[in-house]
Amino acid sequence: MTRESMEYDVVIVGAGPAGLSAACRLKQLNPEYSVCVVEKGSEVGAHILSGAVFEPTALNELIPDWRSKSAPVTTEVTDDHIMLLTNSNKQIKVPAIFAPKTMKNHGNYIISLGKFCRWLATQAENLGVDIFPGFSAAEILYNQENQVYGIATGDMGLSRSGDKKDTYMQGMELHAKYTLFAEGCRGHLGKQLIAKYNLDKGKDPQHYGIGIKELWKIPAEQHQSGLVVHTAGWPLNESHTLGGGFLYHLEDNQVAVGLITNLSYSNPHLSPYDEFQRYKHHPTIKKHLAGGERVTYGARAITKGGLQSQPKMSFPGGLLIGDDAGTLNFAKIKGSHTAMKSGMVAAESVAKALANKQSLTEIAEFSENYEKSWAYKELHQQRNFGPAQHKFGYLLGSAYAFVDINIFNGLLPWTLSDTVADHETMQTADECNTIIYPKYDGILSFDKPSSVFLSNTNHEEDQPCHLQLKDPDLPINNNLPVYNEAAQRYCPAGVYEVVADPDSGSKFQINAQNCVHCKTCDIKEPSQNINWVSPEGAGGPNYPNM
Repeated sequence: MTRESMEYDVVIVGAGPAGLSAACRLKQLNPEYSVCVVEKGSEVGAHILSGAVFEPTALNELIPDWRSKSAPVTTEVTDDHIMLLTNSNKQIKVPAIFAPKTMKNHGNYIISLGKFCRWLATQAENLGVDIFPGFSAAEILYNQENQVYGIATGDMGLSRSGDKKDTYMQGMELHAKYTLFAEGCRGHLGKQLIAKYNLDKGKDPQHYGIGIKELWKIPAEQHQSGLVVHTAGWPLNESHTLGGGFLYHLEDNQVAVGLITNLSYSNPHLSPYDEFQRYKHHPTIKKHLAGGERVTYGARAITKGGLQSQPKMSFPGGLLIGDDAGTLNFAKIKGSHTAMKSGMVAAESVAKALANKQSLTEIAEFSENYEKSWAYKELHQQRNFGPAQHKFGYLLGSAYAFVDINIFNGLLPWTLSDTVADHETMQTADECNTIIYPKYDGILSFDKPSSVFLSNTNHEEDQPCHLQLKDPDLPINNNLPVYNEAAQRYCPAGVYEVVADPDSGSKFQINAQNCVHCKTCDIKEPSQNINWVSPEGAGGPNYPNM
């Protein structure tokens, strides 16, 4: 059956900072361009999750009068602490003079990135951009010359077996002269493009962390608007795992608290979710949350490989931008500003091609334009931070970063590599210490079902499972005896379970309706057996202010 189609100059996949910045910049350059953005969340911001301390560099360039336009960028950082948690009760405050300058946040803002993206979407719509939330980009469209000429949205109203239900609605094709992919970390279409065009040739494998975050409402007398706290060490140091925590005081007596666990960890018994629940009990964190109420919960993978892992971003007919290409600056633990800049550079490169009457070509000039930008220069300056942590551990890695960044300004004449992919680092269960996690107290720590409930996650249950197993037998036949099926623990939403089966003894159960779209399973599964594809549009979490 022929699908209905719509024609645009530019189609953008993903209404995050990169995609929306690209859309705004295109319309600023030429209001006559037809531009649309498709977003799989039920609304813009529904799937957006970040810390977030926001650096306004790109925003100042894109919308210089953002303050007069009521941008939700209001809580300026007033105090900035880095704490080394040495064990479950003790901590050391790192003197500012010894902190990498990338961790200094003077002039930055604590924001809800979801709120910010909703505001940015309004700016794009005011410029004439069409934004279609609730429609997942399920398929890349290629012509006979292997050029990308748009995307197709997913069919809706299919049953679990793939049959058409009474509510069936066929997906639509969106054709474009150029298509920009801004899906965020581990975009499922971006992953296909990287493989098809061999965009990661000569690059290190991408590296990731899983960020788990909660938003709390705390008593007014405890609130310190603008306070930023970053931590390293406990609890992850007990399992020799890298990562770190954060706690930010936003407006309205709200506190954002979270833990990033590097997905290069080796112990299959480790649960990033439970490490985060432990983290909140440390006195450094607990004192900020005591007497408060948890408002919402979420999780999302982040890209942290840096330039060494960044694929080529151009291909015939389009570009990868933002964290679809891995533009996050892990040394700063910030990516919104660099994602926005990559989108703006993409828009300028596409606009030049359109002005020259080009379409579906590879915009080779983009790479040169991107490398001239401050975003690329920033990532190049701080390129060795992540590999140094992986090679030398937190303390020595941080000491290296201090010398490299603070003293030599990133100009040391070498580039470190980390060539072991995160899914290759898992040791067998019998090689590692079993981790027994404490019971949840219902005050600071909570179980997964109650957390998923607070994420407002919902999927139509009778639809094809969007978590696809290449080998359905592998979880029980291999992963259970070898890794004690680590998917039960690395998923922060209770999607994967090993349950008793009267016939076989054990069965691998996928609770796809719980999925918060973090992509951890797609990244960490040791055999790369799980493939995350887009579910029916509007499914997934519905974060209010994350």
